[in-house]
Parts: sequence; C-alpha cells; structure tokens
Amino acid sequence: MRTYTIAELAREFDITARAIRFYEDQGLLSPTREGVGGRNRVYTARDRTRLKLTLRGKRLGLTLSEIKSIVDMYESPKDTVAQMHRFLGVLATQRATLEQQREDIAMALAEIAAHEEECRRMLADSAARGDTVSGEQAG
Repeated sequence: MRTYTIAELAREFDITARAIRFYEDQGLLSPTREGVGGRNRVYTARDRTRLKLTLRGKRLGLTLSEIKSIVDMYESPKDTVAQMHRFLGVLATQRATLEQQREDIAMALAEIAAHEEECRRMLADSAARGDTVSGEQAG
C-alpha cells in the first residue's frame, strides 16, 4: 500500500506541513507514526483522500467542522441516502451564504461607484471654477 510523507503531501497539494499538522489536530487526518519516538508521520491513501476532500471543502467555503462531518460520513456505510441529504443541506446553506455575500459585494461596489462619481463631479466643478488643489481660488 502506498504511503506518503508530510513533505510529499505538502508539495502535492501546495500547502505547508504546518497546515497538514493542523488538519491532523482537527481530526481530519490520522497518520501512523514511525521511527525513533514516533517522530515520522506516515500518511495512507485514505489520509491523502481526506486531505484532498478537506481542501476542496475549504475552497467551497465550508468550515472545518462541516468538512469533518461530511468526510467522516463517507467512512460509515450506514445510510448513503441520509448522507446525501445531509450533504445537500450543507451545500444549500453554503450556497445561500455565498449568494448573500455576492449581494453584499454588489451593494458595496454600487456605493463605491456612487462616491467615485460624486468625487469626480466635485473635482470637475472645482476645476471649472479655477480652484487650486488646496481648494482655494487661484490668484
């Protein structure tokens, strides 16, 4: 069975070893330990898959607890229909969050555009009156 070192996984997924250790601390990965005093972490294909799914979940904007819940449910073959419904629920919640963020961003961009336009109008009015940079009359 193929195993991986922390350096190999970090390089493959373009993340730091520290990030991988953090995911391990969060219970998302569970490498075995080898070497003197168990200093070397050895990751299995299962750990690699869990890391890949964790990073995919992060790209989707899911929290680590949501990711862990989803990844863990695939490890138990109890009821895949219930698992799919749960996953759909998580995705729907995340979709709603992202849609709200998109609306908030659109509103913020519209406000910025309005302020920019007002500043440009005021600068044009000032230039037409012959104001200097400091706002005083040229003279």
